[in-house]
Amino acid sequence: MQRLRDECVTNFGIKAEVIVKDLADPAAPRQIYDELTGKSIAVDILVNNAGFASHGPFANSDLDNELNIVHVNVMTLMQLTRLFLPAMIERRAGRILNVASTAAYVPGPYMSTYYASKAFVLSHSVALARELRRTGVTVTALCPGPTHTGFQVRAKMTASNLFRVGAMSSMRVAEIAYAAMMKGKTIAIAGIHNRLGAIMSRLVPYTLSASIAGKLNGD
Repeated sequence: MQRLRDECVTNFGIKAEVIVKDLADPAAPRQIYDELTGKSIAVDILVNNAGFASHGPFANSDLDNELNIVHVNVMTLMQLTRLFLPAMIERRAGRILNVASTAAYVPGPYMSTYYASKAFVLSHSVALARELRRTGVTVTALCPGPTHTGFQVRAKMTASNLFRVGAMSSMRVAEIAYAAMMKGKTIAIAGIHNRLGAIMSRLVPYTLSASIAGKLNGD
């Protein structure tokens, strides 16, 4: 992170701060907020991007790891949003980008906690966007499909069918996310195939969606 910070400062002439926290720690969001406000740094754009998953039968999963998925993907996102939102509303300006997933649209066997966490992110974001429509603050839920990052290694699913074809580059997804956020779009689904998949998920029974997702995840 320090190396990335140095690159940003050198290449773009900006000022950058690095705050290192374990987002699975319930105290981390408040610590981040306190450190930034203590330095009089106003947050105009909040990007809730942190998240991870596990892969395999839920009955065999590590319970502490599953709880950490919920905490990082859901609780930390909600806490950071709640902490920084009032000042945005007061300034009548701000943008929040929450990284959900196309997984938010379907149940996900073998990754059930992750899929459910992203369903929360999507629902929460769309609801907030509606609440804030007259405040000058926008909320955008980004829903990428499989993307080439360190995600699949962390989830131990490098051999998954999900990543064999059609995975997008992280740079392209980031470009789509930024454009959507700056336009104030409520939902941004990255890639035509992912948009079609999200539409189709609304047209088939929930149990069939789970069956399809299960096949992709390793049935």
